[in-house]
Amino acid sequence: MGGVLLPPVAGRRHVAVDLGASSGRVAVGTITNGRLHVEIVHRFPNGPVERNGGLYWPHEQIWDETCAGLAKVGPYDSVGVDSWGVDYVLLDSHGQVLDGMRHYRDPRNDGIMQQLVAEQGDRIYGQTGIQFLPFNTLFQLRADNVDRPEALAGAKNLLMVPDYFHWKLSGELSNELTDASTTQMLDPRSRRWSGEMLDQAGVLASLLRTLSSAGDQLGKVQQGLPGAGARVILPGTHDTASAVAAVPAEGDDWAYVSSGTWSLVGVELPEPIINDAARQGGFTNEIGIKKTIRFLKNMTGLWILQECRRAWGNPDYADLYGAAAKVEDAPSFDPDDPCFMATGDDMPERVMRCAGSQNDDQAFVTRAIFNSLAAKTAEILDQLETITGRKIERVHVVGGGSQIDLLNQLIADASGRQVIAGPTEATLIGNILVQAEACGSIPAGSIRETVKRSFETKTYKPA
Repeated sequence: MGGVLLPPVAGRRHVAVDLGASSGRVAVGTITNGRLHVEIVHRFPNGPVERNGGLYWPHEQIWDETCAGLAKVGPYDSVGVDSWGVDYVLLDSHGQVLDGMRHYRDPRNDGIMQQLVAEQGDRIYGQTGIQFLPFNTLFQLRADNVDRPEALAGAKNLLMVPDYFHWKLSGELSNELTDASTTQMLDPRSRRWSGEMLDQAGVLASLLRTLSSAGDQLGKVQQGLPGAGARVILPGTHDTASAVAAVPAEGDDWAYVSSGTWSLVGVELPEPIINDAARQGGFTNEIGIKKTIRFLKNMTGLWILQECRRAWGNPDYADLYGAAAKVEDAPSFDPDDPCFMATGDDMPERVMRCAGSQNDDQAFVTRAIFNSLAAKTAEILDQLETITGRKIERVHVVGGGSQIDLLNQLIADASGRQVIAGPTEATLIGNILVQAEACGSIPAGSIRETVKRSFETKTYKPA
């Protein structure tokens, strides 16, 4: 496999399949006069399902919806899939999924991280530079050794979520670098699997592939599928890698916030930072496009509001935002409190408890959530300056949260920095433009310039 270098051709149709924790989208992108046009042709809901006491992703339904979206696209030239990180499937020798696709919030993970970090935390962080989170793949696999050892024993391949859907499309097995870097089983210095961490996870190296990179051609869409014969080109398969690729920034005095169910706050570096300050600060070194380092912190994002809204009967988001903007006395709390990890209709009560308030008004709770996300973001930005030695003047907010004027302004106010919001569909855009660059639809190295030409942004100044 290698990068595909073809003569520039206008009008190629590149398809991004973006799988999120609450929804999925299929979109087609075309380049005209150096500008990208993106059309979302299919959306579908996604979320955990309970089965036999465990929490799973509906992987068969996701595949059916992906194919339905591809059928709506019509003819296309290339396709790539991105998704959330850390989750995976185990395949047997016949290509059958063993025990489904477990969800990162599955209760089997409880207590595993704490035990392993207490025993070998320094060594694990020293080798991987990854923030300790209870659902990292390393800890999930340790849990599998206890909870479903028969699945691991019968496995012939381990595929991360986007790797699995690329295999379904092309018939080719792969592990792509950006998503592999979320597992806590990769050495970010060498950009290779860590044998010692695989041993810690109880995983045979034979289950994994030599790592592929964004822009590599994996194969072609198999016969019998919509778009058969189109190139399958790996984007940054971790959705944050694709989103950061589409940040319309220049220079090195900026940070990004990829704002969605989770909020990823970080900077782009040439090499990892793995030291005591980074570990104590909870920072992670994930791989980006062109093998850069996404030095970031993963904080709880709009998940809290999403769960509150569900408990409230799904009121209109715009109404919630408008009412929250009029609230002046809402407190803040730590959005990374472990109490917010689990699903549940009691999320508003958890917010009030952590905020030390009895006020259950929806606008008040929403404003408290936004105040808290903004304050936590500002705190992380200050930590980034200290650890990296970089001055951060501008904050680029991309993703779904970039549409929320109130949250963007609160981040500007809390951080004392200019906030530049947009593009909203950064993940789709980054996915498509990596394919476009690999196919020669745009010049090499022009992804961010193409984003600037193609999409408007909105600037917020600190009050």
